[in-house]
Parts: sequence; structure tokens; C-alpha cells
Amino acid sequence: MKMREITVQRLLDQGADSLKLKVLAGEDYLSRKVQETAMNRPGLALTGFFTYFAHQRLQIFGLAELTYLKNLEPAERRSRLEAVFKQQIPGVVLTRKRRAIPEILELAAAYQVPVLCTSMVTMDFVNACTVMLDELTAPTKRVQGTTLELMGIGVLLRGDPGIGKSETALALIERGYSLVSDDVTEMRRTSQGRLFCWANDMTRYHMEIRGLGIIHVPSLFGVSAIRRQTELDLVIDLTMPTGEEDRTGVLQETVDILGVSVPLIMLPVRSGRDMANIVEVAALNQKLKELGHDAAKELDDKIISRLNGVGRGR
Repeated sequence: MKMREITVQRLLDQGADSLKLKVLAGEDYLSRKVQETAMNRPGLALTGFFTYFAHQRLQIFGLAELTYLKNLEPAERRSRLEAVFKQQIPGVVLTRKRRAIPEILELAAAYQVPVLCTSMVTMDFVNACTVMLDELTAPTKRVQGTTLELMGIGVLLRGDPGIGKSETALALIERGYSLVSDDVTEMRRTSQGRLFCWANDMTRYHMEIRGLGIIHVPSLFGVSAIRRQTELDLVIDLTMPTGEEDRTGVLQETVDILGVSVPLIMLPVRSGRDMANIVEVAALNQKLKELGHDAAKELDDKIISRLNGVGRGR
């Protein structure tokens, strides 16, 4: 799946504090696009070796690169740096709060490349910036549904308006589980193919209960009743009864979200049925499946084995 485009400006907006980033030069060129989330340290390129040079990545100049450059003659230093800037790189970051070599600033202006600096140690910055770029460029989606975390299992409740998603979630919160989002859930897919859910800033930690109105969950139930985000493990659709519901659960249905197949359970809503209890059991059962214990399949295998034994006995 193609990653979303991101500019150096957006990275700066998001990471100015956490990544301790500042602009040294090229403020007019912050619109340049970063096309890969990994970082590149151009040590080999500075020696003249450009085979497989990662020109689409941010170029990180740490202590080793800057020390090497300072030991070169001015003409040679400029020539080596210009060869790097000619590759149409998106930007340069100097780590450890090192002062920029004059040639870097001159070439940045000539080739319209922004130069940033950070006080962070090189590897700490590379790791933190890679994580941030992964988050900023990950495919996202907004879905209708209420998301909770039950015993480490992220559950998305879907269904028509008024079917009881929020009421079911409220009952689960009273049992000690945690709300992630109500009614509208934001999702993103990581480069590892995992889905994470969270609430938008406006409605985070709030719920709307029909007939009651808006409530603030942590104020009523404490901070243990909320989670900022969770990984999605199970989707449960609350539906009206049709008489054709699955009775065994042997065949696991799935739903595709951002290219990831997520287990799907269809739960019919009936008067007097404890939906919170059933959702809780569904989450527990999903946890067992992830641990390698599938009760429906195990029973099905036993029945088939018994029938095969009876057949051979004849």
C-alpha cells in the first residue's frame, strides 16, 4: 500500500518539540517531500560511492560525517557535499546540535534544500524520527463505530444508529474495561500491517448515551476506563436478528480494513440479551484463538474424528 506523502514542513510541525528540531537554512523550501520513512546517513556518498544512494530519504549528518568533512580540504569538501546535494535530497538534519559547515548552508541555498538541526544524539533521533514518519505517512481511515480494549484485545463495535453500541460499551466500562472512542473511530495501518484505533481530539473520552446525553468517561469512571489508542483485533457487528446467524463459529468471517483482514463476528441484538457479556466472551475467545486454542475447530475436529472412526468400524 502506497504511503501518504509528507513534507519537511509537516515533520517540523509535528516534531519540533519531541524531536527538538529547528530550521538552520532553507525555510522557503520546507515544502520538499520526504518519500521514504527511513533515514539515511550519507557516509559512503561523501566518499564518492553513490550506488544505491537513498536520495528520497532525509540525510542525517552526525558526528562522524561532520568530523570527516572538517578534515577535508575546502575545495574537496565542497565537491563531496555538492555531489550529495545534486541528488535532489528532501532535506538535511544535523544532530548533536552541531554547527553547520558553511559549505552545507551555501549548497542548501543553491539547491533549495532545507537544513534542520537537533540536539538529540544521532541514533536516538533516527529511531524517534522513523517512528514519527511511519505514523504520519501511514494509510488512515475514519469508520463509524465504538472501540474498546478488553483484556488487551481491541474491539470495534459497529451497527446501525440506535442499535446499542454505546450502551454496550458503557456496560463494559462498568465491568472495568477501557474506552478508546465512541461512535467515530480513527484508524491507521502501520508498515507492519497492524491496525491502530483512536478517537479524534474533539470527542476523545466522551460518550453519547441516548436519553442521557454526553458524558465524560474518566470523570465518572476514572483514568483506568480510557485508552488513548489500541491495536484492532476484532470487529463485532451488532445486527437485527435474521434467523440465519452462525451457530458454530467454525468458519471465521473477516472484514478488510485498509488491506488488513480482521476477524468479524455478527451478533444479533435481542430484547433481554446481555450484549456486554457476549462481547466480553467474544473478546476472551479471540484471545484464546490468538494463543492457538480454537474451541469451535477443536470440537469440529473431534466430531469428524469420531464419525471417521464409526465409519471404519462398519
